[in-house]
Amino acid sequence: MLRVSGELDLVTSPALRQSVHDVVAAGRHSIVLDLSAVVFCDSSGVGVLIAARRLMRSCQGRLRLILPAQGAADGSHVNRVLGALGVRRLFDVYPGVDAATDEESRPLSA
Repeated sequence: MLRVSGELDLVTSPALRQSVHDVVAAGRHSIVLDLSAVVFCDSSGVGVLIAARRLMRSCQGRLRLILPAQGAADGSHVNRVLGALGVRRLFDVYPGVDAATDEESRPLSA
């Protein structure tokens, strides 16, 4: 699981991109990104999430996002941004770690 906190923007998104690539290069094809503590996400952050999804699909892997309804103080900023851009439906979203790591658990509806 990769935990991201603070801002996911032009400055910080390259580090997340590299972390995802490192995990895949190490042979893991299932990644859980905990974004519940992200307070700001811009277009470069969304771009990294979409690229990570594409990478995981290309290797028959699975990307799961943790975006709780009440994350990052006043509700998940990332959840709102993905919804506003119309791309939230592309992701398997879970309310917490337990649900995201339980193979029997189903993602929240978009």
